[in-house]
Amino acid sequence: MAKPKILLQLDSDPHPSVFDAVVAIDAGVERLLQYGGVTPEQVTGLVHGAMFTRGPQDLASTAIFIGGSNVERGEELLRRTTAAFFDPLRVSVLLDANGCNTTAAAAVLAAARHVPLAGATAVVLGGTGPVGQRAARLLASQGAQVRVASRSHEKAAAVCRAIAEQQPGAKLTPVRCQSAPETASALDGAAIAIAAGAAGVELLPADVRRNCVSLQVAIDLNAVPPLGIGGVQPTDKARELDGVVCYGAIGVGGTKMKIHRAAIERLFTTNNLVLDAPEVFAIGQQLAS
Repeated sequence: MAKPKILLQLDSDPHPSVFDAVVAIDAGVERLLQYGGVTPEQVTGLVHGAMFTRGPQDLASTAIFIGGSNVERGEELLRRTTAAFFDPLRVSVLLDANGCNTTAAAAVLAAARHVPLAGATAVVLGGTGPVGQRAARLLASQGAQVRVASRSHEKAAAVCRAIAEQQPGAKLTPVRCQSAPETASALDGAAIAIAAGAAGVELLPADVRRNCVSLQVAIDLNAVPPLGIGGVQPTDKARELDGVVCYGAIGVGGTKMKIHRAAIERLFTTNNLVLDAPEVFAIGQQLAS
């Protein structure tokens, strides 16, 4: 008799995400065990509780989801989770704190629908944030030349170095964007722009966007006014605006949700998966094929 699908939801926030819980249930999870305010020190005990209660042959029916609004904390919870595994006792785990992996994957897939990524120049505004870093890494993995933009050149350079370590051969350039002229310079010759900055911060003014003659796709992942890209609306989905194909946060949301559900489902196919940005993007590619 098949064991029920149990998902252990580890959330760094005091209250586990209702959004993530609903997606899990819609993806077929039969028992959802939610823990909020999880600290790194607590992870091993929680993970061992999930591992030791079933035999190795049944561990594919147990999985772990790591969420929370703080991506850095989520990354630490993931490190502690994988460190708690030892063969043959392990379960599959997905990191998507603050939707970082599914959102970045959806954005890059949206760009790929309109521009061949290999050899394309892409600018990631807000590129030092959690979603921006992942979008930059995914773009680079597909052969794009990526300009990582930030108000701080030093932070942008540090992100480029970190991605290069993860993605040998990646073509990355740090750029500073503290003003409209600097943003215009960063976009010169770029075919793709992804705005992945903090909510309520305009990173690409409408006039700068209109004057970038090379731009083919603009994707804004911010749904909170003022929007990240001037003139792009949250509901835009492949809408042409001044000759540029535009997506808003809600416009890429449908793809993000499909990837999220599919990633949860994938957790229960085996007990040895670790789904981070590259693995989540691969799931998105399979859905798009």
